[in-house]
Amino acid sequence: MNIVILGLSITSSWGNGHASTYRALVRGLVSRGHTVLFLERDIPWYANNRDLPRPPYCRLALYADVAELKTRFAADIAAADLTIVGSYVPDGIAVADVVLRGATGCTAFYDIDTPVTLARLADDRADYLARRQVPLFDLYLSFTGGPTLEVLERQFHARMARPLYCSVDPEVHGPVPAPHLKYDLSYLGTYSDDRQPALDRLLLEPARRWAQGRFAVAGAQYPEDVTFPGNVERTVHLSPREHPAFYSQSRFTLNITRREMIAAGYSPSVRLFEAAACGTAIISDSWPGLATLFVPGREILIAGNASDVLGQLRDRSESSRAEIAKRGRDRVLTAHTGTHRAIELERYVSEATARSPVEGTGGALVRSL
Repeated sequence: MNIVILGLSITSSWGNGHASTYRALVRGLVSRGHTVLFLERDIPWYANNRDLPRPPYCRLALYADVAELKTRFAADIAAADLTIVGSYVPDGIAVADVVLRGATGCTAFYDIDTPVTLARLADDRADYLARRQVPLFDLYLSFTGGPTLEVLERQFHARMARPLYCSVDPEVHGPVPAPHLKYDLSYLGTYSDDRQPALDRLLLEPARRWAQGRFAVAGAQYPEDVTFPGNVERTVHLSPREHPAFYSQSRFTLNITRREMIAAGYSPSVRLFEAAACGTAIISDSWPGLATLFVPGREILIAGNASDVLGQLRDRSESSRAEIAKRGRDRVLTAHTGTHRAIELERYVSEATARSPVEGTGGALVRSL
């Protein structure tokens, strides 16, 4: 397929999880023989923090505004077999209109923030997607699976809602040999108001109780009034290429899920798959659907409070910890890579064009799959 993706960012991972998701998916698509043009709005925040300014596996183009998008890339959108618009794209409603009016191939909305989007669509206040646009896309690709997919189709009239979870690129994320394990427990994530209570409960409180323990928190945008104990090492930002070494120096790493994602369930974060791919044992909060991705107690560990965490850090044997880490890595490599997501996307596109063809979408696309 000839694919055009209009996403928040692929060039900068600073303060967002979209870039890592797009990188793994695009590399997976290209490995399957597809060509990808990624269109990204050129905004100062990402322009000043680009850790992958020239992705080697796709064509990248930056545009200044919607007017430039229409004049420069209308032909690319019209010629594409598949055009995907992502959540949180600046001026996303106008961008989606450009795609929906100009695309002749299959169209998809890729929601990397589904629970947030649905809450905003309820009263039509999302600034990157209008409620009227949901039924116009051939596909609604959702970061959240489970019952949310039915809500999208029944309540918001999506033609075809399917899960397309985040994934990992094994060429980027894998174990990095380290002379020793530097941290007992680490956490990698941008600051979020709704995640902070869990971070305090599951990492900062254990650090306060266990002065001999070694902890680390890496991520941007933490307010100055957040106090970190002296045994918690702070790093403001790590580029994706630095993530594997960070995880590989950790005996355990922590996965924390946003409040909306817990409520919806079936919403794995990209960090979950990245950490597992690096061969690090994961301690996670609990949410519906987690057991469909990893087997609790065998491939991942669940904790609800500081005592649960300290029990894992201090009482679990190193051999048991290493075995859980290995099983988690094996699960990711057999089910959650960018290539796996590319195969899923191919299947969805074929199904969408076959079951409810729209004038302008080609039967040649179905045959090509």
